[in-house]
Amino acid sequence: MPEMSEAKTQMKTILLCTDGSSFAENIYRYAAWFAIQLNAQITVLSVTDIRSQKVASTGNLSGTIGLGASEQLLNELVNLEHEKAKLNNQRARLILQNAAEALKAEGLEKFDLTHKTGFLVDCFHEFEENSDLIVLGKRGEAADFASGHLGANVDRIVRSSHKPCLVTSRDFKPIERILVAYDGSLTGKKILQFLVENPFFNTLELHLLKVTKNDSYQRANARLSEAKERLQEAGFEPVCSIIEGESEKAISNYITQHDISLLLMGAYGHSRIRHLVIGSTTAQLLRSSNIPVLLFR
Repeated sequence: MPEMSEAKTQMKTILLCTDGSSFAENIYRYAAWFAIQLNAQITVLSVTDIRSQKVASTGNLSGTIGLGASEQLLNELVNLEHEKAKLNNQRARLILQNAAEALKAEGLEKFDLTHKTGFLVDCFHEFEENSDLIVLGKRGEAADFASGHLGANVDRIVRSSHKPCLVTSRDFKPIERILVAYDGSLTGKKILQFLVENPFFNTLELHLLKVTKNDSYQRANARLSEAKERLQEAGFEPVCSIIEGESEKAISNYITQHDISLLLMGAYGHSRIRHLVIGSTTAQLLRSSNIPVLLFR
């Protein structure tokens, strides 16, 4: 057990949200990697949509398919609804069983498995308060049919969560080089604090990037120098760069050119509607990126 002084700087719980989609396998691998590095315990949450569990009555069905439907047909339809609910529960058990096997394969022995019926965003908030990091795939069950889109729950969770959210990619890549997209904002400083409080990041190659479009080079350099100094005080030796241009394109190119394996950035820009949607740059990078993105708000 860590000393009390250390406990303040270490994560205690990682909340892993899974639906068993094609992204799930590597959600488990990334979550396990962070759990080992941060000495944290994982809580796996699988939520069955409550709409798929509601069993229709014969009265409701007769109104749907017509009053002339036979009682036998209505009863058969109700029985099918019951079977569907049972299958959903069995599926949830299999998802959690698979999660347990995947986490054990990564060397973890202690974790919690939880199944809820409801809406993910609502159930998520029951657990978020006691979690230090949220992990979820950028697409869910429809991943194979919507490869160019974010999962519906990603935006909702990132928008509503007050904790760092790791949005994972379909493919797993060992984390060796990390990139901080730094803008000098309060969120950017929160990212620096996160790195400083979790010294295992010091063992990785750290890149610090300031993309500037409206700022003067002098102002951008001042912000970057401030961040560099903060990190150097904590023992980091960041590779610092300033690039002029559009944020999404500049960051994406930098990731490719330097073989970055984890991106840390703010979830929002400075838009007045940032409480309604993920920032446009963030959403674009999440859609196009082949690496996990750790988001802060």
